[in-house]
Amino acid sequence: MSLQKSDESTRRQFLSNAARAYLGVHLFPMLGSSIAEAAPASAAQVAKAKHVIYLFMSGGMSHVDTFDPKPKKKEVMGKTTAIASTADDIMLGNYLPETAKVMDKVCVINSMNSTQGAHEQGAYIMHTSYTQRGTIKHPSLGSWVMKLGGRINQEIPGYVSIDTPADHSGGGFFGAKFAAAPVGSPQEGLQDSKRVTDVSKENFDRRLSLADKLNKQFHDRYNNTDVQAYQDLYQEAIKLMNSKDLKAFDLNQESAETKNLYGSSRFAQGCMLARRLVEHGVRFVEVQLGGWDTHYDNFTAVEGRCKEFDQAYAALITDLHKRGKLQDTLVVVATEFGRSPEIKTEHKDGRDHHPSAYSCLLAGGGIKGGMKYGETDASGEKVKTNPVSVQDFNATIAHALGLPHDLVIMSPSKRPFKIADKGAPITAVFG
Repeated sequence: MSLQKSDESTRRQFLSNAARAYLGVHLFPMLGSSIAEAAPASAAQVAKAKHVIYLFMSGGMSHVDTFDPKPKKKEVMGKTTAIASTADDIMLGNYLPETAKVMDKVCVINSMNSTQGAHEQGAYIMHTSYTQRGTIKHPSLGSWVMKLGGRINQEIPGYVSIDTPADHSGGGFFGAKFAAAPVGSPQEGLQDSKRVTDVSKENFDRRLSLADKLNKQFHDRYNNTDVQAYQDLYQEAIKLMNSKDLKAFDLNQESAETKNLYGSSRFAQGCMLARRLVEHGVRFVEVQLGGWDTHYDNFTAVEGRCKEFDQAYAALITDLHKRGKLQDTLVVVATEFGRSPEIKTEHKDGRDHHPSAYSCLLAGGGIKGGMKYGETDASGEKVKTNPVSVQDFNATIAHALGLPHDLVIMSPSKRPFKIADKGAPITAVFG
């Protein structure tokens, strides 16, 4: 007898609840084995990046108000003005003064375009390289990185998501062990990773022994890969509790100077935690900042979102560079689509969804700083030169890590998939 796929969420919830109730721990996805040794990167690509910090601007960041301003088009810019940056050929929207100071270390890709113009579908394809389907759940980009590249630090999760929905960070058909370990509040760190205070070590060990006996009976009866995957998570959770690297999740260990550099916002705390995690060997960290869906009152909303993004992003780039970690950490800024150059006066100067042209950023990890790749037309409506698809963008991330973007992996249903589908890396952005 085998367990049905429809039982997966119920089974996972049961295991999680049981672990919390009886052991005082929380089951969350950790990385098992990888196929890094079996699938080496192309000899032509020597990886400079070991880690990825993936900052996702949920809601659709307005490209013309941020990284692709059109100063000669007042009807497009509205209340936004353009400011110079530390890179000669890059101008930014005036809401990003701190980011402007680090653009000599950043590559702006202004020619992104997507086939998906709705939020859920747009975010899904950015995170998986594939169009959303009801018949299959594709692995997220972080899960692919874990599958192909493996874990650096064996004692803590290799993939962590901060303020990120589970739909954006799941293991898909790779299974739960390749999904992200979720962090809600960055200040609180990884929840339920310590033995609860009212459970003594003796009681904890006794409960572990009892749980092991019960688990063995269950596993003997239901011996399949799904059950084994959750057993692996259980063992990893127990191992993490005793790891010295749990301190990676503790922002209280940061200096006052560093905390002031990042700022106190939730996104800033997430960026600071991401830096701590990569320093401790976490391979892939995603941090989300929502609120970019500016159908109404675009300029007020963009100013507010940029205020939270600006200091934190500039601090992250500056801090990584100062610590010598920018060279092996790829910092990505992505979003599901841009916003329309046309200003909707009937919506209090709002902007609509615009997947045909938008901007993303890459920095560190072998990327050339101070450059633009691709160009939109005079109004920012359409891509004019060097179009970059979502799949090309994700292939570029894989290339930076030295991972084989063209390696085919078969799903359980025997269908072929790649980390970036048919995408090809943008080699021109590497130094």
